[in-house]
Amino acid sequence: MTASNDTLAAIAASRFGLGARPGELGQAAADPRGWLLAQVRPRATPPAELDGLAPGAEILGRFLAVRDERRAAKRAAARDTDPVQALGANLREVLLPHYLAQAAARTRIALSTSVPFRERLVQFWTNHFAVSADKPICLGTAGTLENEVIRPRVCGRFADLLGAVESHPAMITYLDNQQSVGPNSQLGTRANRRRAAPDVAKGKTGLNENLAREILELHTLGVDGGYAQSDVTSFAAVLTGWSIGGGQGRFAQGAPGSFQFRAALHEPGSKTVLGRRYTESGRGQGETVLADLAAHPSTARHLATKLARHFVADEPPPALVERLTHAYRASDGDLPAVYEALVRWDGAWAAAPQKYKTPVEFVYSSLRALEVLPKEQKALLAGFEVLGQRHYSPGSPAGWPDRAQDWDGADALMKRITWSVALADRVGESHAALATAQATLGPLAGEHTLSALARAASGSQALVLYLMSPEFQRR
Repeated sequence: MTASNDTLAAIAASRFGLGARPGELGQAAADPRGWLLAQVRPRATPPAELDGLAPGAEILGRFLAVRDERRAAKRAAARDTDPVQALGANLREVLLPHYLAQAAARTRIALSTSVPFRERLVQFWTNHFAVSADKPICLGTAGTLENEVIRPRVCGRFADLLGAVESHPAMITYLDNQQSVGPNSQLGTRANRRRAAPDVAKGKTGLNENLAREILELHTLGVDGGYAQSDVTSFAAVLTGWSIGGGQGRFAQGAPGSFQFRAALHEPGSKTVLGRRYTESGRGQGETVLADLAAHPSTARHLATKLARHFVADEPPPALVERLTHAYRASDGDLPAVYEALVRWDGAWAAAPQKYKTPVEFVYSSLRALEVLPKEQKALLAGFEVLGQRHYSPGSPAGWPDRAQDWDGADALMKRITWSVALADRVGESHAALATAQATLGPLAGEHTLSALARAASGSQALVLYLMSPEFQRR
């Protein structure tokens, strides 16, 4: 039996979007698939909510300056730790306003956007290329990776997205690549000479494999993608010199906080990664490896699996993974071609809910359905804090998990109920739950749920029942 366009519109808004706002199902009903695909055209105007946000290089440059001040004060203070502690607090004070502004802008965009499929994809890729704001140096820059790199490229080629992400200062500093020094580089050779001299303190100078490992394991091939530890080490050598500007003395180079290729840190010579030999070309050596990784069959399958899991099912259907893998390879990694293959797969449109909403998805869809857009920054971000999915803070390069078992525990459910009660009390009697359910869930709202809403003792109780209903908790 073929689903009606009204049902398909409800699936489009819930499964592919961020949850319907009143009136949105009517916009999608004429052509639900076309409504989604129209949102992922390559060119798009940046959301107005981003206006006024400070550039990442400026924020990171300020962090570096304050950090240098802190170190100088520490040396001057000797054993008196009070000045150091004060400057440590100031460092967070410098960055926190930027984090809050970025998180608030992201939330406002999600709650008001008319292109929710595109916005979901932006946040999907931000999580794929996770940078966590709980690392002090990234507190003010984690959101800039999303706004400066991912948003402009979410509907382009994956190779372009990959290259831009890995050279963004937020990623460089999150994975400490600015500390990676080639053993035979100009700086590495000098450090080795100093270590060989008597009575010289032995510092730590050498390769840092973090960025290379996460690119291979998380960003491209996947953990089972066919690479070995030797590839990680060799790729780490390739990426030496991918750093940030700033510094002091003879090694000062480039604008503080911006990407800077530092030739003095780069390990010279040819290197072999995944069986291919790459001749020396400075920064270009790393760019060539990234381009080859983007074209690798394992990358196509890894990305296809993650997209299928995110949009369709915790256990991705093999047929869909194969379809998306083929679309990726046939189009040379053109992301809109992959998105279209996803949207046009009939199995993605089953009426039965397939995915349990993460806390972020639950908050977005709740506020969109009730047309709530808090003006105060604290109120705008409170739900994400309470439910345990703070913006830009997955705590790991692996990003936030994407399966029901990671979010559906008893304690997490109680937090959703408590938050829903508070939201319903705040909204009061201004929203009729039955009408809201019909406007935002459409035919997906079951008779049992509609009957429970009609029998509720109060308007706020009905809203809680609506938000906690199986149809709303899943997409």
